[in-house]
Amino acid sequence: MRERRHEGFLRYANFRWAKISGGLCLLVIVSYALIDVTPRPSGGTWYGYMLGTIGALLILWLTALGYRKRKMTRDYWSLKAWTSAHVYLGLSLIVIGTWHTGFQLGWNVHTLAWVLMMLVILSGLYGVTVYAMLPAALSNNRDEMTQMQMLEAIRAFDRQLHTAAQPLTPEDTAPVLAALDEDPFAGGIAARLSGRYPRCATAAALGTLRLSRSSGAEGREKVIGLLSQKEAALARLRQHLRIRALLEIWLYVHVPLTFALIAALSAHIISVFFYW
Repeated sequence: MRERRHEGFLRYANFRWAKISGGLCLLVIVSYALIDVTPRPSGGTWYGYMLGTIGALLILWLTALGYRKRKMTRDYWSLKAWTSAHVYLGLSLIVIGTWHTGFQLGWNVHTLAWVLMMLVILSGLYGVTVYAMLPAALSNNRDEMTQMQMLEAIRAFDRQLHTAAQPLTPEDTAPVLAALDEDPFAGGIAARLSGRYPRCATAAALGTLRLSRSSGAEGREKVIGLLSQKEAALARLRQHLRIRALLEIWLYVHVPLTFALIAALSAHIISVFFYW
């Protein structure tokens, strides 16, 4: 019996929601082209109101994914099905929202709602991309180690370094002690996202000892070997932290933008009916 291929949320039910979303977009584009009126339909026409209503209801429904995640089911509306619908119907808003405007954009609350909608969609696309690509990289980098095990490996190297550095001269010992005091999590969000730590004390100690000409070459080589192993362990941990940050950072953009969109959408709807 052949193994069933893993089906991700993007491929759910043979791309069912991609087809539904594509069909909806095609219907909107074709219907807009076939309406033979001058001026062309805009947000203030019956066609614009219809698309606006569909878009607003769709946006509100899409925000329910966070609530849906807390209810795990395996039926037709499983979390995988809901997520697939969320992604593809969210993309359909590019057409629904833009055609709703009638391509009439300006410096007003209506355009603000459209811009926020596009930013939410773009941040969502980033989220889909990283969740499709990065989990495998995260798993490969960990090599069956947990974050706590990575930290414990670094601490073990520190204990060995503390002992091995005892015979060194004060000039060689100072950078090693700085490396022992180093916080693996230091560097801030910029360093975590980029994976670059230019002030890494371990790398600095390694460079200093490799250039050192002081006595005690045998003890220094042992310390250099331990620093090299610690540097590799730090690189693994920092890559782990980087991938996790890339997986999580988009939510700190996507969710606030979604609430801003709902606020702008509410203002848009209220202003439309106030001046209608």
